[in-house]
Amino acid sequence: MIKKILLPALVLLTAAFTAKEPQPLYKNKNAPVESRVQDLLRRMTLQEKVLQLSQSYAGNNNNENNKDENIKAIPDGIGSLIYFGSDPVFRNKIQKKAVESSRLGIPIIFGYDVIHGYRTLYPVAIAQACSFNTDLAARAAAVAAKESKLSGIDWTFSPMIDVARDPRWGRVMEGYGEDPYTNARFAVASVQGYQGNRLSDPYSIAACLKHYVGYGLSEGGRDYHYADVSPQSLWETYMPPYLAGVKAGAATIMSGFNDISGIPASANHYTLTEVLKNRWGFKGFVVSDWGSVEQLMNQGVAASRAEAGQKALMAGVDMDMTDRVYQENLAQLVTDKKVPLSRVDDAVKSILRIKFQLGLFEHPYTTVLPESERYLQPEGKAVAGQLAEESMVLLKNLNQTLPVKNTIKQIALIGPMANNREDITGSWSAQGRSKDAETIMEGLQYEFGSNTHFNYAKGADFDGTDESGFKEAVAAAQASDVIILCLGEKRAWTGENTSRSVIELPAIQEKLAETLKATGKPLVLVLNNGRPLGLAKLEPLADAIVEMWQPGLAGGTPLAGILSGRINPNGKLAITFPFTTGQIPIYYDMRQSARPNSGLYQDIPTTPLYWFGYGLSYTTYQYSNIKLSAPGITKNQKLIAEVEVSNTGNMAGKETVLWYITDPAASISRPLKELKYFEKKQIEAGKKSIYHFEIDPMRDLSFPDAGGHLHLEAGEFYLYAGSQKIKFSLK
Repeated sequence: MIKKILLPALVLLTAAFTAKEPQPLYKNKNAPVESRVQDLLRRMTLQEKVLQLSQSYAGNNNNENNKDENIKAIPDGIGSLIYFGSDPVFRNKIQKKAVESSRLGIPIIFGYDVIHGYRTLYPVAIAQACSFNTDLAARAAAVAAKESKLSGIDWTFSPMIDVARDPRWGRVMEGYGEDPYTNARFAVASVQGYQGNRLSDPYSIAACLKHYVGYGLSEGGRDYHYADVSPQSLWETYMPPYLAGVKAGAATIMSGFNDISGIPASANHYTLTEVLKNRWGFKGFVVSDWGSVEQLMNQGVAASRAEAGQKALMAGVDMDMTDRVYQENLAQLVTDKKVPLSRVDDAVKSILRIKFQLGLFEHPYTTVLPESERYLQPEGKAVAGQLAEESMVLLKNLNQTLPVKNTIKQIALIGPMANNREDITGSWSAQGRSKDAETIMEGLQYEFGSNTHFNYAKGADFDGTDESGFKEAVAAAQASDVIILCLGEKRAWTGENTSRSVIELPAIQEKLAETLKATGKPLVLVLNNGRPLGLAKLEPLADAIVEMWQPGLAGGTPLAGILSGRINPNGKLAITFPFTTGQIPIYYDMRQSARPNSGLYQDIPTTPLYWFGYGLSYTTYQYSNIKLSAPGITKNQKLIAEVEVSNTGNMAGKETVLWYITDPAASISRPLKELKYFEKKQIEAGKKSIYHFEIDPMRDLSFPDAGGHLHLEAGEFYLYAGSQKIKFSLK
């Protein structure tokens, strides 16, 4: 009797175990993302959660500053990898193990430093800012995203939007200059370019705003250093680009290396949690910079790796980049109740959310295409050329030395950059290859054709004391009608960990210029660099100066077009060029001195060589008086300003109107002037165009206090466009 009762029960029990389990909710692509996140989270063990908060790397590390010999293999269950390779097949093998061999099948998110292009390299970011063309920057980011995605990258550690006012800091080349508003506009453009309409689109990748926050204020331009950021400066200068990027939908943010007034960026609860997550409502995730969690010990706020992990996680750092601190310590910290499980869960949810939004659960693998279909496509190369063209800035043109007249048949092409394929590409060159770069010589030869002969001589190296090439350079100059002298910086002189005590070029380059000037031939100076340079000695020697920056792969032809006059230069500086290193810091939106005509340098000029916004053209522009829709407005009204710009020269050109506002008297002193809007337009020779600026009082006339709270005060204001100025009031 007992056997007869047990047998049906045993059959039913066996059937229950052998029946196929219904598909988990988190694998249902039609379910809401938040429901999928919650379902997956509740299935995860503590160790699986910890691994999702950890990042390792795969492939050969091509950043000399980031080496970790302790990581020999890819940990099972890792949440993210920095992928230094470009082979989608190898990437897919790694992903297959994560998706098909792990218990829950959580895909890895693959990241990489795609800073100014992946294989198609664009001008460095500081150059892009000089174009004041955010549409072009967005298009460049979209091309970079597509090339990255087809190589296995889901996530870029870009854009860098650290406002930077000290050109001794090497990473000034990686950001968009000294102005908060300009950085904010390019932040939005980059995010839109990388992420497209949706993160799940086939060629979209996640953007990462870095380095949050104040990294560009590192003392003395020394990398990884202390940054003495006052609360007022934090909110009015360094926070605005990040807020703009968050509003634009940036998926991730990177905490910085720097110490922010005693609380390091990667342990700063105020900036990471109170502001970013609570006040701004950021729903993405925060990743540390390379090893910045472990480095909390070096910064003196943690006595052990475990304490460093505790402080970083509790401050708001969700993912630990490469130093294994979370991986090795977080589970025990939870067990010891030093870190609440709820905080771990919040971090895991933010990472899973981005993975779902990227579509990695549905499409974990990269489509495998040959390199010829992935890289250097015509559209991308065209964007690279146009962006390089609009980024270059004409700094000097004495007696219309430029453009070079087509009657000139002999041109001396001299200098270490003239026939250089490696250094023209710039720092942070991702998977770019110097063999794909166009040299200045190649661009000029193509531009001028066989009717012009170029007398080439290197003359000297970038540094050192070897003058043996001077004789050949002088001979080339004497045989020519004009000298094009190409000087600048090696690519390794800018970027991470490339701080320099002076921004002047090495003496050997200055001496080469002096020697060539003595020939009496017109001298055109072309600069290839990633930071503002001290040109006090070089500027007087040159009849014309073109700042070409580090243009990436397509630099030679745009430069040649400017030198020949086929292209009308239209770039404007996004960062001030000091007269000498001794003027640093100097930037356009400084505050007024208590004694404006006193306290000045006694041994050098007080004003810089070239201010922010400076740039010459081959045509001339005339600005009409600014017109306002009303002489004054209330706080709930908007004011329309317009200025008519006439092209009074003989050549079509693109003119960028920079709109500045000054608040001469406020409860918190304001800068001398602040950029609030810019617009770029093509104007044909002899034609006019009207530029508009809609002034929103809360957006354009308010200012933050030390707590980040906006104040809008009645009073008189001044509006500037070009040389024009007008007063208006807010009631």
